[in-house]
Amino acid sequence: MAATTSQQRWRAKNRPVKSQLNVMARAQVHGFLTEAAQAFDLKGKAEAVSFAAYLTQGLRQQAEHNPEARRLLDLLAGAYHRDRDMYAP
Repeated sequence: MAATTSQQRWRAKNRPVKSQLNVMARAQVHGFLTEAAQAFDLKGKAEAVSFAAYLTQGLRQQAEHNPEARRLLDLLAGAYHRDRDMYAP
């Protein structure tokens, strides 16, 4: 772990760039996470991230056996890659 003075220096230098150290996604993505948390009765955005990873893994596993799941996964992956600049930090 960095020394306290090093952390303070880094925060002072980067304060205009980021208001919080843990904010890594665009506001739109935070909105999506909030919506997912509400829609699926999750405890918050952090759990929504875990749930999204869980869903992705489940869809990947289904795609191995189900052509419709494969088609859906390919569509979503293609759409993300096409629009990734909108979602990237």
